[in-house]
Amino acid sequence: MPLKEGRRVRLAEDLGIGEAVAGEPGAVVGFLSLGSGMEGTVERVDGELPESHEVREYQRLKALFEDYGHTMPVASRERLEAEIAALEPQWTAHRERGNRVTVRVRLDNGFVLDGADQDILTPL
Repeated sequence: MPLKEGRRVRLAEDLGIGEAVAGEPGAVVGFLSLGSGMEGTVERVDGELPESHEVREYQRLKALFEDYGHTMPVASRERLEAEIAALEPQWTAHRERGNRVTVRVRLDNGFVLDGADQDILTPL
């Protein structure tokens, strides 16, 4: 079910936010996470998830191969094919995700989760 602004939602899984730092610069004292079950309200629905660097690189290399692969020396073409093959899993995962959207949610504890994939949230 697509999420809409003003809709109440609940985190469907634990989210690791990052390292907690105190004292000396770079001194890690813990890890911040948001537990599943936290509730909040959708403030904004942003649209499709951005493509990852690997997906963009796959598209670039694939276009290069299709346009110029036949003119490349054998070793260069084989190296390009290997690079494309290495990025294939990220490309496949991106295509399987389809048109997911990101949302901004204000959790009841005051935290704001922005740019979150809608699939980590369950409508109430």
